Amino acid sequence: IIDRGAIFAAARHALMLYQWLTTPDFDQEGEVQRAEAALAEADGATPLLAAARGFHAWLEAGGARPPIRAALIRTWQRQRLLHAPVPLTGAAALGADAVGADAPGAEAAWTPGFLQALANEAEEGLQMLQDLERAWFAARITVAGRRRDSRAAAAVDIMAATPLVSATSLGAALGMAVKNAAALLAQFQAAGIALEVSHRSKRRLYGLTTLAPLRAEVAPPRRPEPGRGRGRPPILPVKEETTPPPPLPPLTPLERRDFDYDGLAAAIAFADETIRRARRNLQGLKAPASLPPADLSP
Repeated sequence: IIDRGAIFAAARHALMLYQWLTTPDFDQEGEVQRAEAALAEADGATPLLAAARGFHAWLEAGGARPPIRAALIRTWQRQRLLHAPVPLTGAAALGADAVGADAPGAEAAWTPGFLQALANEAEEGLQMLQDLERAWFAARITVAGRRRDSRAAAAVDIMAATPLVSATSLGAALGMAVKNAAALLAQFQAAGIALEVSHRSKRRLYGLTTLAPLRAEVAPPRRPEPGRGRGRPPILPVKEETTPPPPLPPLTPLERRDFDYDGLAAAIAFADETIRRARRNLQGLKAPASLPPADLSP
């Protein structure tokens, strides 16, 4: 029960931050617009320096962090610094090591840390996009050559746009029966395209196998080893860490030449709708259920 509560709390917090960035409600929209006005009043030689000063002034005044992060993305889009609402907000500069409990400290120390956090996020995000693109292309090449009415290619597009999918969500996105979607995911798993990450018999979740960060974070649940008695297990020698593989280079225009991007926008919209539906369900779980009135009659 404690583990399930921690999972629900983490999911609720993540979806709340996602709501601030994508679909804020009426009160949240007012806070974001107030943060935008605070960023507009900040002066600086460049948009990045002005944003750092406005961010610092907002935190010094006791402002919350979610609205200023959403306002930062909108401001940079309006200034043509970002062409899309990329969640580039320098979140590492808001950690316990960089800021105090309530205030970020001196502006002279805050600004370099904030700009460095932005640079690190941009570099990591670019490398992640390149890895996702290569994983997507590799999966599409694997399912190439099937019959014309096969939905395997569209299923790969949905899995590339959505971190995790189930047979139910995949069937709803493709307009096919859940049983057929489950069979398609089983074929992907047998072919090495998909990876089952939930480690359970029902309501399984799948992701692309070539997404190395996802595979590294997923582990089967701890279960008692058959034949082992009670007591502390023996201490095993620690294995030496292997050197991580070098990052993959971006795809060349020749590799992208014959690729069809149709349907990806629909898959991304379906992922957003799934996240919004999950947020509503989590809010419903958070609300206490009303109890019927007690019967006090004799």
